[in-house]
Amino acid sequence: MFACLFTHPLDLAKVRLQTAKVPGDSLVSLAFKIIRREGILAAYAGLTASLLRQATYSTARFGVYEKLKELMTSHSRGQPSTFQLLAASMIAGAVGGVVGNPADVVNIRMQNDNSLPESQRRHYKHALDGLQKIIREENVTALFRGLGPNLARGILMTASQVVSYDVAKKVLVEKLSMDPKTKATHFSASLIAGLVATTVCSPADVLKTRIMNSSGTGQSSFDIFKDAVSREGLRFMFRGWTPAFIRLGPHTILTFIALEELRRLKIGL
Repeated sequence: MFACLFTHPLDLAKVRLQTAKVPGDSLVSLAFKIIRREGILAAYAGLTASLLRQATYSTARFGVYEKLKELMTSHSRGQPSTFQLLAASMIAGAVGGVVGNPADVVNIRMQNDNSLPESQRRHYKHALDGLQKIIREENVTALFRGLGPNLARGILMTASQVVSYDVAKKVLVEKLSMDPKTKATHFSASLIAGLVATTVCSPADVLKTRIMNSSGTGQSSFDIFKDAVSREGLRFMFRGWTPAFIRLGPHTILTFIALEELRRLKIGL
């Protein structure tokens, strides 16, 4: 949630680029358009839903991953292997994907609302209002729209992000003799993790954004995918990679720096 406060405007631009029917805007041009047409405050549209998503999705995946890593360490009496870390991260990512799906649906809809025609806007006041309206108007199953791609993204994100961070940190410490406790080490490892995660997760991220943003169209996940491929080609799966990295890079760095500080405080207590 700490990281989200800084990176939310970039996340909003990424969602707008991914849901655009016609490619063409860059991150910078789209950001200027949003501010010019909707005002500076529009850059934080849907912030409550974004915070709720982090409070559910990220809490679940990081909590489960850390707990599984602890269990593996105590069981094997040594550091878990990369394969074991991957297995733990995939389980954690799946749990996070399920737990965070409702907030993710509201988050994407709130961020994209101002780009829709007036007649199609949902006008959710905040995250809880969005959850209530979706349940009342579309039923509770709508909160799990796009669960398949979101599960895939959660697994890919957690596996690529936390494992690449742990592996990168280990390499930096053992091969380059960097201090495992310094922010320079944490920054470098998290930057590598952000690059890996952005590339691995882009296809699932774009697809789940398209699915969650749709409502009342009657299209299945496969129909949405097929329609996007026929209109835009397979390259649509990497739409918004640059803004995705510009958003995920700082978000990953801030997340892991905050996580390391929390670990330090926990040890200190």
